[in-house]
Amino acid sequence: MRVVVADTTPLRYLAEIDLLDLLPRLFETITIPSVVYEELQRPATPALTRRLLKAPPAWLKIEPVNLVAVDPVIVRLDDGEKAALMLGLHLNADLLLMDERKGIAAARQKGLQALGTVGVLNLAAEQKLVDLSDAFVRLRRTNFHCPEELMEKLLMHHKRQS
Repeated sequence: MRVVVADTTPLRYLAEIDLLDLLPRLFETITIPSVVYEELQRPATPALTRRLLKAPPAWLKIEPVNLVAVDPVIVRLDDGEKAALMLGLHLNADLLLMDERKGIAAARQKGLQALGTVGVLNLAAEQKLVDLSDAFVRLRRTNFHCPEELMEKLLMHHKRQS
């Protein structure tokens, strides 16, 4: 079984577009730091996301993480990213789900493979679990930020594969 650790944003946006159920279908189990769970319960988080994750599903494991970091690559990240990266390193994770560029760069610098929300949707489309075009339409309705060219490139790739 793959060890997958997630930061806040992939969970938030997959919940917001009603595709959170892709995660256990793709990875079986996702582990998040308790800091990430707390971020997902903040009032600023969309109500749908808070409701979906209020009682964590069986496939979502929550682990406490000590946020004391001395590594300059990790220190500069926000608490959720920092905790996800530290947990990923501690668990020797196979994959880190994260959208923020700084966090992804830090994860890769530390030897972890990272994948964002768009990458998760792409992987799900490759496995015929979701219509990528529909998923991107839903994602564009949120405040998620992603270069439009990336989404268009992935859509063209999937059309050629069909």
